[in-house]
Amino acid sequence: MSSTFARARRPAALPALLGALAALLAGCGAGAGSTPAETKLTVTQDFGARAQRDVEAPKVSGSETVMRLLQRNTKVTTRFGGGFVQSIDGVAGGRREGRPVDWFYYVNGIEASEGAAGVRLHPGDRVWWDRHDWGAAMRVPAVVGSYPEPFVHGVNGRRLPVRVECADPSAPACDEVFKALSGFGVPAAKGGLRTAQTEQTLRVVVGPWRAARDDLALRGIEQGPARSGVYARPAADGRTIRALDPRGRPTRTLGAGTGLVAAARNGDDPPVWAVTGTDANGVDAAARAFTERALDRRFAVAVVGGRAVALPEAPGR
Repeated sequence: MSSTFARARRPAALPALLGALAALLAGCGAGAGSTPAETKLTVTQDFGARAQRDVEAPKVSGSETVMRLLQRNTKVTTRFGGGFVQSIDGVAGGRREGRPVDWFYYVNGIEASEGAAGVRLHPGDRVWWDRHDWGAAMRVPAVVGSYPEPFVHGVNGRRLPVRVECADPSAPACDEVFKALSGFGVPAAKGGLRTAQTEQTLRVVVGPWRAARDDLALRGIEQGPARSGVYARPAADGRTIRALDPRGRPTRTLGAGTGLVAAARNGDDPPVWAVTGTDANGVDAAARAFTERALDRRFAVAVVGGRAVALPEAPGR
């Protein structure tokens, strides 16, 4: 189901996966072809806070699709004639405490724009399904919890150029992010902010928020999750960052030394990652959190007192 189709039906239909759906298309997508190797399937709830299933070597066959991968490895029920994923392993979407909850999926950390039955699986893809409250954000276009994707295997089976753009290219945080990507075999370029044409390029912006906010894809984070899908709101002057709960409500205001690792998108462009903070110490903290361990199964991360905190933040934390 594309987002256009969802809007045409009714707003409440949008999250039934923004398209993890349409199982009728392409006969669920199975067919002849080489089997996509080294794929991974993750199923969680509540923005990754609760693990439901983590399959390092899922069953795959032939020219696989995201929908068929899910059906081969979990128990799936659908609704609306098979067009919507209703439940995975008995856990259904619908409403919880009066709030809308549904299943969404991401491939290499990117929310797909079409139905899961129509999205072909490629070697190395990390597929992540998460059931969460979508009342504060109908869309979360990009997440960081599949790192080192999308940098290693790219988007739609195509590896994209990667560029690390730094407010200060000589800063330790810039080097740390660059070396982290290099450690995964990613041939990244490095330079200053807005110093090169970067169409169809995966970019990582490293620097304090007052500099990072000049990036068009990232500035929307200041407007909250309804605009960007990121459950944090940095102040325009960059001195504070408000952590938000799943309903988009502030849990606390974070000050000096706070880091933030998040991803956002401008339209259908590749995601832009921010390794940022309230000041130089915050940026250094965010760079140290640019690791698989800190980012795994998290939509975004705030770094507080040297500790990576998942965003959105649980009420009462």
